[in-house]
Amino acid sequence: MNVIEIKNLEKIYNGTAIQVKAINGVDLNIEEGEFTAIVGPSGSGKTTLLNMVGGLDSPTSGSIVVDKTDLSTLNQKQLVDFRLHNIGFVFQAYNLIPVLTAKENVSFIMEMQGAPKDQIAKRTREILESVGLGNRMNSRPNQLSGGQQQRVAVARALASKPKFIIADEPTANLDSKSTENLLDIMEELNRKENITFIFSTHDQRVVKKARRVIVLEDGKIVKDEKK
Repeated sequence: MNVIEIKNLEKIYNGTAIQVKAINGVDLNIEEGEFTAIVGPSGSGKTTLLNMVGGLDSPTSGSIVVDKTDLSTLNQKQLVDFRLHNIGFVFQAYNLIPVLTAKENVSFIMEMQGAPKDQIAKRTREILESVGLGNRMNSRPNQLSGGQQQRVAVARALASKPKFIIADEPTANLDSKSTENLLDIMEELNRKENITFIFSTHDQRVVKKARRVIVLEDGKIVKDEKK
């Protein structure tokens, strides 16, 4: 079943002297439970495409339907609510709140959803244990390694029980061992909970793990392979 349907998508940025087509006529379907990597050189449109799928940016033309919801029909408040309940984000820069502990960073999303306190506490503990950080729940980001911070970011992304995880260069700041651990965790969550993962990446270790690889060049899909 297709959970993301993209048709004739375009994104044009108007600079002072020239128009830039960051995304140029993309058609793409993503099925439930996919573990997909979007690759391509810098400037190929990877992050722009993910930002539009995640409702963080809007297309110039074309359509994006995510879980039967046409994102173009949502106002800003509705988009925020849709992201909160359906999409988890993992960014290259972790984006953790520095004054909060690992536990508080993960709980924050569920508090925004209005979940009961006992449910928040239980799920936070379970998620942090699932990413190997059950013993670091009370540590703040500056007390954690880069790999540990990114695992907190993954736990936070999972907190709301999203249907999709959008991961933009999630391994870019990690060493080989941390990358391997993080990818193993994501792969297991994908298989056990059928969460759809979509990566943008330059990292061949991510590409190797992916079961589908989509290559972008100049805002167009030039290759789409399933393993």
